[in-house]
Amino acid sequence: MSTKSVITAVLLIGIGIVFGVMLVSNFKGVDVSFAQDPVQIGSNGPAPKVNEVLRALNEAFHTVANDVTPSVVYITVKSSGRRQEGPERFFHFFGPEFRLENPPEIGAGSGVILTSDGYILTNNHVVDGADDDGIRVTLSDTRELKGRLIGTDRYTDLAVVKIDAKDLPVPRLGNSDNLQVGHVVFAVGNPLGLTSTMTQGIVSALGRQINIIDDEGTGYGIENFIQTDAAVNPGNSGGPLIDISGAVVGINTAIATTNQRYQGYSFAIPVNLARKVASDIIRYGEVRRGFIGVSIQTVDAVTAKAQGLDKPQGVIVQSVTPGSAGEEAGLKPLDIILSVDGKEVNTSQQLQTLIASKDPGQTVTLKVFRDKKTIEKKVTLKLREEERAVAATERRRGTSTDREPAAASVSIEELGLTVRALDAARKKQLDVDQGVVVEKVEPFSAAASRGIAPGDVILSVGNRSVGSPAEFKETIAGMKPGEAVMLRVKNENRRVNYVAIQIPDRKADANR
Repeated sequence: MSTKSVITAVLLIGIGIVFGVMLVSNFKGVDVSFAQDPVQIGSNGPAPKVNEVLRALNEAFHTVANDVTPSVVYITVKSSGRRQEGPERFFHFFGPEFRLENPPEIGAGSGVILTSDGYILTNNHVVDGADDDGIRVTLSDTRELKGRLIGTDRYTDLAVVKIDAKDLPVPRLGNSDNLQVGHVVFAVGNPLGLTSTMTQGIVSALGRQINIIDDEGTGYGIENFIQTDAAVNPGNSGGPLIDISGAVVGINTAIATTNQRYQGYSFAIPVNLARKVASDIIRYGEVRRGFIGVSIQTVDAVTAKAQGLDKPQGVIVQSVTPGSAGEEAGLKPLDIILSVDGKEVNTSQQLQTLIASKDPGQTVTLKVFRDKKTIEKKVTLKLREEERAVAATERRRGTSTDREPAAASVSIEELGLTVRALDAARKKQLDVDQGVVVEKVEPFSAAASRGIAPGDVILSVGNRSVGSPAEFKETIAGMKPGEAVMLRVKNENRRVNYVAIQIPDRKADANR
């Protein structure tokens, strides 16, 4: 092609481009493009103004998550003989990898880092039964390290695990005594294998007792749970419960459920108790808590009435252990403890938690109601001696070998129970000289509502000893409807308790 032809072609192309630009600029409303426009999805309108309170709340929750999540760990435990839990209403947590097949079995839970050099707090039931070298800890940065069990406390369901690491993130510990019903809280953990999970709820109750820790019935289990509706599931056990400032206020431990999954309520150990347990385990390898040495029960309306209190308050002493701190301080059965060092105690759980946070050798001041007067007792706490072994009963309740002839049985309709005379075998078995054996308790009766059961031996009514069924019936018959009295009762475990019972007003019941 000649040079002249090339120049001519270039000029024509240039003229075409200029003409095209002019055409587009003069006909803006005409779509002359050959490319198809992208599909319009969603609105291009301006975003509405966000409420500043919601924005602040959103940022606050995000800050809590960022602050706490790095200190929460995932714990897996290998066990060759892990115990399978029964189908009770209240369950401990187990992780999604927990298998009920052939051993070895793998359990999973959560934990919270306590110190920058690797001490971690979790639940005892998470690491219970772990094989040697069977504990593995996964940090939030995905590092997986071997865990070493330092110590456990089955009476609070807490344990401490150690990993070899440095400069680990550590959360702030709050004050669980400051929690109130309605406060917002967050549960952080690793439920169902989902790591670094945070849920939110409120405190729905305090001082809750659900009878899951002391499965041997020793009376030493400490349950003073924080109840929340933050969603937690298997795998959350041992993870922290957090307040709105990002401080740990509890250790998530259990759920109320019928299917081993979250159904609305979860329970956490107060951090004030957990702090003491963890500190002792780290320092000594075990928990050294002070004990008064008394068996106690929460005072309800009937007990208060029987003892002359104006209203239900405090905890009543059922028995005092020989040689204990309580005996040395002069505490007696039927004393009602109203406060510890000026802090009111209105449930047995509150008293247990307060005393459990003290060390042996510490002295506490108890405000005590006795003989309708208020006195003070100073108690220097001691270490608990192991409970003496009690021989198992040789007979089941209600076996025919224990029964006297039918004529020896007497029914007390007012209370809804039937009693019979003590036979020689039962006297020897329970180490008692007198009393009457409870043979039958009517459902929904006054006796049933107070926890009296067949096989119990009633030793006295108020200050009056009971020598026979007829004497017992006569004593009850001499009481007025609405009157309350303390029964001294010994059960088949040879434990003596005081049971307050009120004589029903039949006329009032009939008019309801």
